[in-house]
Amino acid sequence: MMIYSITPPHRLRGIIDLPGDKSISHRAILLNAVAAGSAEITNFLTGADCLSTIACVQALGVHIERQGTTVRVDGAGLRGLREPIDVLDCGNSGTTLRLLTGMIAGQEGMFAVLTGDSSLRSRPQQRIVAPLRALGASLDGRQQGNCAPLAVRGAHLHGGAYELPIASAQVKSALLLAALFGDAPLTLTGRTDGRDHTERMLAAMGVAITVDTPVIRLTPPAHSDALRPLSLRAPGDPSSAAFWWVAAAIHPDAELTTTGVCLNPTRTGALDALRAMGAQIEVTNQRIEGSEPVGDVTVRSSQLRGITIEGALIPRLIDELPVLALAAACAEGETIIRDAQELRVKETDRIATAASGLTALGATVEPTSDGMVISGGARLRGTLLDSHGDHRLAMTWAIAGLVASGETMLHGAGAVDVSYPEFWSVLARVAER
Repeated sequence: MMIYSITPPHRLRGIIDLPGDKSISHRAILLNAVAAGSAEITNFLTGADCLSTIACVQALGVHIERQGTTVRVDGAGLRGLREPIDVLDCGNSGTTLRLLTGMIAGQEGMFAVLTGDSSLRSRPQQRIVAPLRALGASLDGRQQGNCAPLAVRGAHLHGGAYELPIASAQVKSALLLAALFGDAPLTLTGRTDGRDHTERMLAAMGVAITVDTPVIRLTPPAHSDALRPLSLRAPGDPSSAAFWWVAAAIHPDAELTTTGVCLNPTRTGALDALRAMGAQIEVTNQRIEGSEPVGDVTVRSSQLRGITIEGALIPRLIDELPVLALAAACAEGETIIRDAQELRVKETDRIATAASGLTALGATVEPTSDGMVISGGARLRGTLLDSHGDHRLAMTWAIAGLVASGETMLHGAGAVDVSYPEFWSVLARVAER
């Protein structure tokens, strides 16, 4: 198990080219797999999760070639996927398992079993199983279908209406992918907020989809070669950028610029939260690439103050909450995080693990059922921390080590490979000693 040592640098300086957005990289593979033709994806994220998606799609008979961060997908069409001859291993990737389950559910006659590592097998899947069954899907799994391995037998799906009880882009996307194979339109209502990359990509590929918040309506394509292939450059991942934004804001002598960041409004919650905390943030070179807004974000050393993070903001920064909790520990005053019970069912229980780690660093944190209360102004001190195999925690504790006195030792530092394989080399480059 990889152990990494971090000590505070004198300065943080640098321009950081980010890895491709994780959510967009997943979806570019999955949707182009059922398109009619070939597409090229550049700046593809080569983290373990997205590589799991490639491996699973290849097992379904789709030809994919990858050279570094460039991927070519030769789509098989909506009805061209092949039944896999072995179990589909999704690794640690909830996106792979949930979105693929939706896609396979509509492949009439196909049988597939999807599983993953011990963390993924413990995460709840009833959130996709129940609505997919309502569309006519044939699904089963451990604990009455709540846990992987999931067994999927492709069935004739129908349309209709479904009200989403939780704001989850994975659940929403699983249903939209299944709806491509339905016999009538699907209308989604309820908690349709959250990242909208699937909706944007489907529209760009020629699917009849309308979004009139909070109502999403998708009409299935009339024929199997209706989806146009979509070549794109994956913009920089804002969830990865957030670690550098927080690092610059809490370090006493810092200026970091992250280039080409995805500025999709459903993904910029961390920027909004940091602005509310008083962070010095400058956004430049704003433009549209593909169907997504992007720009360059510079953050400088700041005097932060505590805020309340809740409600509609939560789905827009759910993955960034551990590192925002670190920012709150370094801010003045109290920060309250609520309505974030979704953190309980991530790669770890991120409420429990984040609160435990921050406490070990010397912060005062009270975990709650749906978030935490953080008393700011802590003088963090280096200690031994554990990533628990969670990539977001590993990077959060690395950023904490940049401002904690003494040495911070991180157990399980290799977990960053899930979403940001270059993280440690970038950290070494921007930390001036």
